[in-house]
Amino acid sequence: MKSNRRAFLTGSAAVIAGATMASKSFAQWVPAARYPDPAVQVLDQSFGKYRLGLAAVERISTGHRWCEGPVYFGDGRYLLWSDIPNNQILRWDEQTGQVTPYRKPANYPNGNTRDRQGRLITCENMNRRITRTEHDGSITTLVDRFEGKPLNSPNDVVVKSDNTIWFTDPSFGIGGNYEGRKASAELPTNVYRYDPATRQLSVAIDDIKFPNGLCFSPDESKLYVIDVRSNPTRTIRSYDVGAGGKLSNMKALIDCGQGTADGMRCDVDGNLWVGWGMGSNDLDGVMVFNPDGKAIGRIALPERCANLCFGGEMRNRLFMASSQSVYALYVDTQGARGG
Repeated sequence: MKSNRRAFLTGSAAVIAGATMASKSFAQWVPAARYPDPAVQVLDQSFGKYRLGLAAVERISTGHRWCEGPVYFGDGRYLLWSDIPNNQILRWDEQTGQVTPYRKPANYPNGNTRDRQGRLITCENMNRRITRTEHDGSITTLVDRFEGKPLNSPNDVVVKSDNTIWFTDPSFGIGGNYEGRKASAELPTNVYRYDPATRQLSVAIDDIKFPNGLCFSPDESKLYVIDVRSNPTRTIRSYDVGAGGKLSNMKALIDCGQGTADGMRCDVDGNLWVGWGMGSNDLDGVMVFNPDGKAIGRIALPERCANLCFGGEMRNRLFMASSQSVYALYVDTQGARGG
């Protein structure tokens, strides 16, 4: 098995494998007792400028079932995230550290983001839809069907500066009764673009069997999409974004090797910060890739990281939704707007 794995790993995958040496010490997480935090690993010297020597990984909440979809509200200084099997969205107050329910029941929520008007956009497994929480707290169904058939289970979502809403629609949330309700898929597992102005839903990508996380580059010239079950290896694709949201020039940018990428966001320099793991201490955490797809950094966590976002007063705090816990880390960059 070892020889096969060694032969299999090439390019970025080989670097990722080399980043897994600091593993067993993270099997049971405790705060770093000294700086710099060894959990924040520099794989390429270019990552050094993003690592703060006096900042450590913090666990801000734990005791959940499956954390997903973190989104930060700077106007209120709070973080929201989904705890899917517990059918709730939770809220963490940055100034007090208090965790309270934001919405329960919440229709087994998954990915979340904000639109350009500051409203919460949510993927729901139970009702197989994308919703918008209005400023008065009411909930609007934006889209739940395509060509007369119900969506599968919207998974992750981002909003472009033109207000269009892009989301992935795999069938994970209808595969059983743990993260939603078991049902049959009636549509292909597409990536969609929804225009709230025209209320038109269109297929952006139709050839990914299990699309997962997605995000735009800072200038929105690139769309990145995680192909979570591609063969022979899992990949992160990139597309050029043209007029009217037309995609072209697909490239398999990152070979994930033995790891599984989930959700991701870009920083202002175009680096991809990707939730990572596959049930192994050697892989769990966050991987960071430069715009060319080169692995440059890693944040080792004791749990698989499903998704992440940037927040804090200066958008320089990385929040990591990781299985049963949520972690945070200050970094010396900022999240790209719109993530």
